[in-house]
Amino acid sequence: MSSSENFRNESNLSNGSTCRIQDGFLMETLPAMYSIIAVIGFASNLLALWVFTFGTLKTNSITVYMKHLAIADLLLSVCLPFRAAYQKHSGPPVLCKMVGMIFYITMYVSILLLSLISLNRYFKIIKPLQHFRIHTTSFSLAMSMVVWAICFVTMLCFLFDTNESGPCDHKCFHFKYRSTSAGILNMLAVTFFFLLLFFFLYSYGKISLRLRAVSLKKTQQRSKRMNTRIAIKTFVVLVVFIVCFVPYHMVRIPYILAQMMIISEQNIQALHLGNELVLCISTLNCCFDPVIFFFLSSSFKRSLLDTTLRKLKWVSQNNQRVLYVK
Repeated sequence: MSSSENFRNESNLSNGSTCRIQDGFLMETLPAMYSIIAVIGFASNLLALWVFTFGTLKTNSITVYMKHLAIADLLLSVCLPFRAAYQKHSGPPVLCKMVGMIFYITMYVSILLLSLISLNRYFKIIKPLQHFRIHTTSFSLAMSMVVWAICFVTMLCFLFDTNESGPCDHKCFHFKYRSTSAGILNMLAVTFFFLLLFFFLYSYGKISLRLRAVSLKKTQQRSKRMNTRIAIKTFVVLVVFIVCFVPYHMVRIPYILAQMMIISEQNIQALHLGNELVLCISTLNCCFDPVIFFFLSSSFKRSLLDTTLRKLKWVSQNNQRVLYVK
């Protein structure tokens, strides 16, 4: 018998058949937070998709990425009520795994799409006079499909990972021991994320230096204000990426090691609480992404305002007709 199996058996014996890893204060807090995020995320991304589909904005490489980002966020917001409900009560194992799979697919689709948006902005600002294939709508659409396919195939590996030897395995969305292969796959995903983070920091560092150099050459106040707006439009993606996803992936490293039984079980309770909290923070992405749409795309902003004004005008005209009939 291997040492990892001995560790697991000793853990199960010490804990008996009862799961001793508790949610604590998160039992009441997380359902409320997930419910609020679900409502805001669903409404804002549904509005964004409506603008992308029926609005007057021109389709380009950025809007293609943003539309797929809104779809991912909408799916995530649909999953959050299940996440809130299963915080207190266990659900059917198959549904639990399906919801979990969609949850993580949408998370990593968002991470990859934000990376593609940042790469697009990097080339536009650093080399504005050159035209790259990444700026075409056909390339953006193809890359979006590739992102969805990669995330879906990767998450299928976790769907068929049926490791049920721990006392907490009957709980949905809870700490569970993982096999070595599943742990390695998780760790690879974390490593890939930090490589993307390094790219973000490098590219936005270069963008910052470029914008500063351009700003120093400009003497007109209007040009400086325009340069400030470009900086805000550019760095809002970096802020959302860091706030939503960095805390989660930092906690994931010791958490995965605990799942693989490399870290002592004395730390599991604290790691479970920390993981649940930063996982909730990561879902704020579905609320922040519509803010990215508004700041990053002027055409989206104009289309949103035009569509809203037309809707208000239509409602006003209908109300006047009703009053006239009366």
